[in-house]
Amino acid sequence: MSVIAQPSVQSLFIEMQFNGQILSTATGFLVNTSKDTYLITNRHNVTGRNQETGDLLSKTGGIPNQISILHNKKGALGQWVSKLEPLLVDGVPRWHEHPTLGATADFVALSLANLVDVEQIPYDLANPGPDIFVGPADSISVIGFPFGMAAGGVFGVWATGFLASEPAINYGGLPIQLIDCRSRQGQSGSPVIAYRSGGMVAMSGGGSAAFGGPVSKFIGIYSGRINAESDIGVVWKASAIKELIDSL
Repeated sequence: MSVIAQPSVQSLFIEMQFNGQILSTATGFLVNTSKDTYLITNRHNVTGRNQETGDLLSKTGGIPNQISILHNKKGALGQWVSKLEPLLVDGVPRWHEHPTLGATADFVALSLANLVDVEQIPYDLANPGPDIFVGPADSISVIGFPFGMAAGGVFGVWATGFLASEPAINYGGLPIQLIDCRSRQGQSGSPVIAYRSGGMVAMSGGGSAAFGGPVSKFIGIYSGRINAESDIGVVWKASAIKELIDSL
């Protein structure tokens, strides 16, 4: 197999289910701690409800009680293995929310128990990548599964757009930045990265650095558009996800 960009396999296709019935599809990705492996995805994916209104998202009226994750198969890049994880135990959610933002933050960490034969290719929140400069109008990529589609096999689809707000500013007083990207349903929970193919790359400290190959910087998690008529999307910052993981 030709060389595959690592972010293409770090995005995982997920299905929200109620007793095996598929309610919706979305995207997630892994992070590790010294104690556990977590799936990071949007809160609205696991609750089955609109994050702002609380309305049910599935036309079936169902709320998910399990999640199916298509993981990379151990030792076999380009093959995948499906694993099922419960979302609730005795009606109590198994996912973890941000320690201070709680239900306000549209991302969660779900501890994974079913990882036999799984190749873990996590994002490292303590080392999100080279300190590439990413400012307004600089390119970013949302890697996920729009409308449940994959880019061959179960490789993630890259939707590329631009940062649409100052990264040092929090949109709406929350750890959110905006992007201008044609992201759609199914990409909720996708990692957002700044990907550069190599050569001279602008760095945050000023100046530039030479890279002999592709480099990427983890920016955050995509959670949807500001409204249905706009291509402006919402990205919860990597720093906020790290706060959640550090609290566990």
